Amino acid sequence: MHADELETDEALVSRLLAAQFPQWAELPIEALPVGGTDNVIYRLGDELSVRLPRRREGATVLLDRELEWLPRLAPLLPFPVPTPVARGAAGAGYPHEWAIYTWLDGEDAASVPLDLSRAAVDLAELLAALRRIDPTGGPPAGGRGGPLRPRDEATRAGIAALAGEIDATAVNAAWEVALAAPEWDRPPVWIHGDLDARNLLVRDGQISGLVDWGSLCVGDPACDVKVAWAVLDAETRPIFRELLEIDDATWARGRGWALSQAVIALPYYVDTYPVIVEQARRWLVEALADS
Repeated sequence: MHADELETDEALVSRLLAAQFPQWAELPIEALPVGGTDNVIYRLGDELSVRLPRRREGATVLLDRELEWLPRLAPLLPFPVPTPVARGAAGAGYPHEWAIYTWLDGEDAASVPLDLSRAAVDLAELLAALRRIDPTGGPPAGGRGGPLRPRDEATRAGIAALAGEIDATAVNAAWEVALAAPEWDRPPVWIHGDLDARNLLVRDGQISGLVDWGSLCVGDPACDVKVAWAVLDAETRPIFRELLEIDDATWARGRGWALSQAVIALPYYVDTYPVIVEQARRWLVEALADS
């Protein structure tokens, strides 16, 4: 656990529910074995889930985005997404607002097998659907959905920190290619912002849902094109790219996102979040394989 993270448990959730939503206070509460980097998630009965931001600073900004935009986007997407049900206030010793969502069945794609050929088609449909949604009024791009250049310093620092474990020369060269690609010069589009295996739900080998929309915004779709290396492989990436008709510059920036997020995440989470470390190693291997 990092210093800025908050401790939560089932007892805290029970106290919050009893004080603010007594109609659900008697339902069983179960902590999920793995949460996200931004939220701790508890299952509440059979049909609901509770999300508590895990960080002391900046957590409610991501929550605000989901609560405002998910109800509008959900009907236009090819996969189910969690639907906000209620918004909780700070209390019981917990300092943030929090939320209750509908529960989606499935296991994350980092834990169970995924049919990658089918996933390539489904993910292309997802990104195509996001591009069709009117971006007017959507949250502007920040770290996600913006250009790669502002990530240069952090990316170089990550490469340097991993110099004994990776081929730093190869990673730096690949990163230079991504930085050299022309920036997105078309109208901004909706992006999920954190599209990788941990946030894809799977049933029977197929994508059944998509969670963790706190980074959603309108901007450069290359941030979501990263999924080609984060989830797909050398055989299925071409399917995804052809279906979306992704140009060379966007493809290069998407690969840059995979490289950058991998080398930043690996040293940061090495002692605290083994799932994301395992996934980041995959992103890096797949991105370097596409020389």
